[in-house]
Amino acid sequence: MEMQQVRYFLALSNTLNFTRAAEECNVTQPALTRAIKTLEDELGGELLRRERQHSHLTELGRRMLPLLQQCYDAATSAKSLAKAVQSSDVAPLNVTISNSVNIALLVSPFTELFRAYPGVHLKINRGSPNAVIDALKNGDVELAVAGPLGAAWDRLDTWPLFQEGIELVVNSDHPLARRNEADVALSQLVAEPVLSRIDWETSEELSRCLSANGLTPRSAHEVETDHDLLALLEANAGVGFVSVTAPRSPNVRRLKLRDLDISRVVAVYAVAGRHRSPVATTLLNLLRSTDWSTFGVSEPA
Repeated sequence: MEMQQVRYFLALSNTLNFTRAAEECNVTQPALTRAIKTLEDELGGELLRRERQHSHLTELGRRMLPLLQQCYDAATSAKSLAKAVQSSDVAPLNVTISNSVNIALLVSPFTELFRAYPGVHLKINRGSPNAVIDALKNGDVELAVAGPLGAAWDRLDTWPLFQEGIELVVNSDHPLARRNEADVALSQLVAEPVLSRIDWETSEELSRCLSANGLTPRSAHEVETDHDLLALLEANAGVGFVSVTAPRSPNVRRLKLRDLDISRVVAVYAVAGRHRSPVATTLLNLLRSTDWSTFGVSEPA
């Protein structure tokens, strides 16, 4: 099926007259008639029944009309978008960011990207580590920014951006927060309900480190994002763990872990061997060249 045939059929369904449809499409009537006949052969039946002044769409024609209209509209939109992209008016870029990465970190590289591509159309998705990997696998996004994704898929290209520590967070009115000390011992957390993070890239390593140091946290509530964690901490629902670059709240205090030195590496990911658009390549280079030290993090080991 060709778009030309679809266009001819749409004109014919509007005029119910081969001569007028041919004029509307700026083709000869025999050419339009042949195209409609070819389309009917492909679809397996008549689309329009000629009855002089009473010509009308057949049942097949009526059923096919909305589908072919949708098909034609989609093709027209795709052509317009392709033309805009070629003229640099629009540069679409899909990116996924892990739930555990603070988007405020990306303001600087995004700003430079907008300067380089004033017409960039950025679409940002959020998700768990598995959702990040699936988005890359399925080709839904070109780049992803996340914590450690492990060896879940061997086709990932990985560029480490920075390394950051993990801290304890408590409500400002919590007994641990009212102390003058900036750190706490793990033994002080034995009786504390710990808020759990669902699908956090650091969860397994944190659990291993805590267990290795003799602490098995008493789980309380479960959340997916840093913002949800902060909300429950403000309600004094327990204590939690966040990365250094996680969002902050005036009602929550950060504390260092005296007996535990745990960190994670945040990286940008792409699919090895898959073509990247110029705008995606530009963002990748901007991310890799960003000075992350202003956020209190270090170079990846």
